[in-house]
Amino acid sequence: MSIPALPNGSVARAAVEYVRSFESEPVANHSIRSYLFAVLLAEHEGVDVDTELLFYACVLHDLGTSASAPGKQRFEIEGADLAADFLTNHGYGAPETDAVWEAIALHTSPGIAERRGALAYLTRGGVGADFGIGVDFVTDAQGEAIHRRHPRLNLATVLVDEIVRQAAGSAQAAARFTLAGELSRERGVLGTPTSLELAAGSSRWGA
Repeated sequence: MSIPALPNGSVARAAVEYVRSFESEPVANHSIRSYLFAVLLAEHEGVDVDTELLFYACVLHDLGTSASAPGKQRFEIEGADLAADFLTNHGYGAPETDAVWEAIALHTSPGIAERRGALAYLTRGGVGADFGIGVDFVTDAQGEAIHRRHPRLNLATVLVDEIVRQAAGSAQAAARFTLAGELSRERGVLGTPTSLELAAGSSRWGA
């Protein structure tokens, strides 16, 4: 089985350009890989989903870690807001924009995203798959092809750095028991590596 193709419409290309303009290369590559894994997961499980919206939810999901995020709220929320603004500015209506917003806002919320429909489920699944979670549906050849086109480039540490930097903007952005709050606490106590980096390093794809 080959790997999925990226959408080639004008807005899809603009989304990739937008992400690459504001995110580091490792995080942008992660966002694209998350979409590819999400499509493979949908095909494997026979889940019907709007792949256009899935593309936007995955590719835009980490905008909250970028320099464009103000750091006043959780990075998931700021990323969802930035994604919604992008889609609205490109002519998408409230139903599509709200669905993408929800999928991004919930992508770090286990047990919740999985119960909020196919888009939220697959977005979280694609992001998790890029950290080696539940990837039995991906062949070695597919994994190698995806990573050859969109290399990891020490993703885990770079992403933790970005999350911790954004979370330093306010107490709300680093609230306890959120991903950003816990990574910030770990980085302050443990330095590097954090639990996310350790887990990624021992996963199928590595850090």
